[in-house]
Amino acid sequence: MSESKDIKVRHESVSEKLRKKKKHLILDFISGKERSFMERHSRILNDYFVEKFKSSGVDPEINIAKNPYAIIALGGYGREEQCIHSDVDLLFLFEKNVPDEADNIIQEIVYPLWDIGLDVGHSTRSLKECVSLSGEDFVVLTSVLDARFICGMSILYSELMRQIREKVIRDKSDKIIKWLVQSGINRHGRFGDSAYLLEPNIKEGQGGLRDYHTMLWIARIKYNIKQPRDFEYYGLLSHSEFRILKEALSFIWDARNRLHYIAGRKCDQLYFEYQTELANALNLRKQNGLQPVERFLARLHSRMELLKQQYLMFVGEQAYTEKSKPAKKLNTQTQINGLAQINNIEVKRGMLNFVSSEAILDSPDLLITIFEESARLQVPLSSEAKRQLKEFIYLIDDDFRNSSFALKSFERILFASSATIDVLNDMLSTGFLVRFIPEFKSIVNRIQFDEYHLYPVARHSLLTVQTIKNFGTSEDKTEDQLYGNLYKELSNKRLLLWAALFHDIGKGEPAGGHSQKGAKIVNDILKKRDFKKSDIETITFLINEHLLLIKTASRRDLNDEGTAITCAGKIKDIERLIMLYLLTVSDSISTGPKAWNEWTAALLRTLFLTVLSILKKGELATGEAVEAVNKKKEELLLSASSLQEKQKLELLFEVMSPRYLLYTSAQDILEHIRLYKKLGNTDFVWKVTRTSDSNTRVVTICAIDRPGLFSKISGVFTLNSIDILDTQAYTWRNNIALDIFKVKPPLDQIFETERWDKAEANLKSALAGELNLTEALKEKMSAYQSLRPRASKRPNRIVVDNESSSFFTIIEVFAYDFPGLLFSITDALFRCGLDVWVSKISTKVDQVVDVFYVRDFDGQKVDAPDRVLAIKKALSDVLPGTGI
Repeated sequence: MSESKDIKVRHESVSEKLRKKKKHLILDFISGKERSFMERHSRILNDYFVEKFKSSGVDPEINIAKNPYAIIALGGYGREEQCIHSDVDLLFLFEKNVPDEADNIIQEIVYPLWDIGLDVGHSTRSLKECVSLSGEDFVVLTSVLDARFICGMSILYSELMRQIREKVIRDKSDKIIKWLVQSGINRHGRFGDSAYLLEPNIKEGQGGLRDYHTMLWIARIKYNIKQPRDFEYYGLLSHSEFRILKEALSFIWDARNRLHYIAGRKCDQLYFEYQTELANALNLRKQNGLQPVERFLARLHSRMELLKQQYLMFVGEQAYTEKSKPAKKLNTQTQINGLAQINNIEVKRGMLNFVSSEAILDSPDLLITIFEESARLQVPLSSEAKRQLKEFIYLIDDDFRNSSFALKSFERILFASSATIDVLNDMLSTGFLVRFIPEFKSIVNRIQFDEYHLYPVARHSLLTVQTIKNFGTSEDKTEDQLYGNLYKELSNKRLLLWAALFHDIGKGEPAGGHSQKGAKIVNDILKKRDFKKSDIETITFLINEHLLLIKTASRRDLNDEGTAITCAGKIKDIERLIMLYLLTVSDSISTGPKAWNEWTAALLRTLFLTVLSILKKGELATGEAVEAVNKKKEELLLSASSLQEKQKLELLFEVMSPRYLLYTSAQDILEHIRLYKKLGNTDFVWKVTRTSDSNTRVVTICAIDRPGLFSKISGVFTLNSIDILDTQAYTWRNNIALDIFKVKPPLDQIFETERWDKAEANLKSALAGELNLTEALKEKMSAYQSLRPRASKRPNRIVVDNESSSFFTIIEVFAYDFPGLLFSITDALFRCGLDVWVSKISTKVDQVVDVFYVRDFDGQKVDAPDRVLAIKKALSDVLPGTGI
């Protein structure tokens, strides 16, 4: 009994010693003292296993001399890439059969590691089982490819690796490599291109560590390399490429370990909530208008892009399993404009290559010609061609940039389909695009740290170009024929594509105003390249105004004819309007789902068609408006079944406001009249209508008008977790209010009817003074206070605009969203003596923008300076941290 206790004490002391060593090592790493953390971490684990093996109480039972076994590290532990919370993968390898006593070894060695919180994965196999399983399951094989001997019988480890090579790899190398490449494609499909995602998976995504591991596995299969340095020794990577790869991996590993530390667990998805803390841990400071977290993300994305490109080049060279085909020079029929130097480009193994380095020196135009051929033939560049591009990139000087040949070639690339080969992205990743257009450098890996933009600025710009070119093709994800038809009708598509390429180039400059700054930068770029003055004016106009339509559609009342007239006055020309509309749509689509959805598409289309009509026919004529209203009146009166009903309709028609009559369809007016007839002596009646796409609901509320009605409705919707998208408020002259809310449906649509019934009951109580909405919403609002926005906080802002509308004061509130925000704002407006007539809810970066068209209780605009200040003060009080 005492001997058993003594063994237990020894076991505990060994594992406790490991725990203390690991804790001390992690602290050294976090403080910057330990530069080789993963190797040191692996070694202290080695020490544990060696000590446990030497002091084993079970080993005599097995008798290692008669039943040889070895403890082998697998996976990341085998590669000595042991991150802070990575699994410890082990193989207990026996020469012949696995004895019953093997379970005792597991208990003795693995259990204490579990007790101190380590995640240990282990397998116990005979040599024959391990080799057989590796041949059947390539996931097992890859872990064995990383195997490293720890302790036990070393000859057994050597025999395992010999048999794996002779019995598995030798006969199946092509099959294994093909599987690795396809697994990589599938993995990238699941986890995305981490070099372009704002919450990248730094292990499994494209550009992540698993790409590097795949390169290692392929090299081990084909060349039996023993260590990463062999990439260079075997000539698989150049000295420069290996150095850059090491630097990229070092940064990514550093980020991964710190991510593990901050998350307190194994975590490879770089979620927003960890990014700011990670940037601070790296001691980054604000610089050139970039927040520390944006600088960190820019560095991370650039390293992951380098790793991605290195992986693609390596796989392109080493994983090509088809039988080699002789190189084929492009013949005269495939030449561009009959230029002879095209003969210095050839197709080899399905990829484009330069015939020789000397040819590039003799004719630097080949540097852009090869991209044009790639775009035209939809044939990718080889890895060697990409290497040569980087090597000779210095040949792209001002003469090259400003030559008519290079400009025309680039425009043909800009026009070319990117359905199969994305040539613009290849130009970016090889450094050609930045060398050809140096101003582009400032937006490469430029990150906007918010939940709105999914991609770095340069990548977003290329996506915007690609989206435009896809309009009207099988690649058009919108499936909307309007965009394709409009793009087809454009007489000068090249101007739109140039504008799309450059529309965000101003974001490389510090501070705001990127549209205006971008227009100025592009004006200088195009002047150097001898663009016509009229073309420069069109391109810079599109860049300067590329936010005009989306801002107007999402923040202004589209039923106010002044809105469309103002836009038409700025745009002036139908061709420019079409280009601006297509640029806006593609820009929004390429930004992400928070910038583009069916609701946004509908608002933009409405604005576009209205402005188009104005540009075609002139401003909306008063005569046309009167005619439209009279026509609706006739339709209403025709619906009457008796003279008495007809007289009642005529009386109602007289109390309806002109704005209501002009912008409400006859069918909707009839529906509103039916609601009005149901009102009787009650406070309100409402009707909830499901839209055709089922994604939104229209709630039409007919009520006896009273101050604060809009605020109470907003509060009730918030109380019931119903998000408001848009509102229209009308008041008839008989003191009847018609408030029309477009909202998102409740999340649980199975019980949607019950949710609407509850909301209706809440509104009745609120209007009767029985429900205090401020108190009822306190729980939701207080729960939010403990949360922090993911992105770096921009200051809240309040804008009071008395210029944009002839009849309303427009109030814009830029703020971070939280439950009760809309109620808080509208309640404050009510306390200021204001009625809300129209409300628009949109998004600006990671903030929401709530826009309200208001009048005072006397029906007047609010333009007195003291009242404007009072409004700002009241709103500021409900938005902590707001700057007036």
